[in-house]
Amino acid sequence: MTFSLIARDTDGSIGLIVASKFFACGAVVPYVSDKVAVASQAFCNPIWGTEGRSRMENGESADAVLADLVARDEGRAIRQAHMMDAQGRSAAHTGDDCVDWAGHLIREDHSVAGNMLTGAEVIEATSAAYAANADLPFPDRLIAAMQAGEAEGGDKRGRQAAGLVIHQRQSHPWLDLRADDHADPLGELARLWDVAQERYVHFAKGMPTAERFSGYPTRDGIDADIAAAEARRKAEGRPSRSHAVETGL
Repeated sequence: MTFSLIARDTDGSIGLIVASKFFACGAVVPYVSDKVAVASQAFCNPIWGTEGRSRMENGESADAVLADLVARDEGRAIRQAHMMDAQGRSAAHTGDDCVDWAGHLIREDHSVAGNMLTGAEVIEATSAAYAANADLPFPDRLIAAMQAGEAEGGDKRGRQAAGLVIHQRQSHPWLDLRADDHADPLGELARLWDVAQERYVHFAKGMPTAERFSGYPTRDGIDADIAAAEARRKAEGRPSRSHAVETGL
């Protein structure tokens, strides 16, 4: 009922993007931190996500963690998961009773898995598009890869929800977007990412980090970056894609 992509960017950021004909898949599938990521899907087991994330953060390999989770879970035949550990190694499991088409693939810097898909071409196209778009910013690259998979058929039941989580070497997410019930959820993620670039990403630059507890203690640089981004957008003739309502306050 889902397909998802886990990847690590060249700057060390780690991201997970998911799409499904299932309400709020962005709430139940991704388990991401500054070092590792787990996607628990099909008949999701959230403990695979929480325990898997914790154990890999503490140094265990993706292979060892996943093998143990599979061995302990009596529902393993209806589970699907893939994960990336702190060393960038990936592992995946597709249970024998996951609904066709179901499967996974692992590449050097990313993994893709899906079930209830129109065919293997969905995850193959997702992986190929991710590999082909290394010049794109990481969020755009993840969204473009999933849209390529959707163009090959995606979830065979249709579309409903999507989610995108990225951590930039911090325990808290840098970006966490969801479309929980939408006719074009990946398109909605793309719109939300567009809107995020108007103000949010500039605000996020000033947020505190583990290394810089106070972040940017004034808003001067942030306001200047937001103004510059707005000026560029207007100069390029691009209207805002935000649905925000101004009150005039």
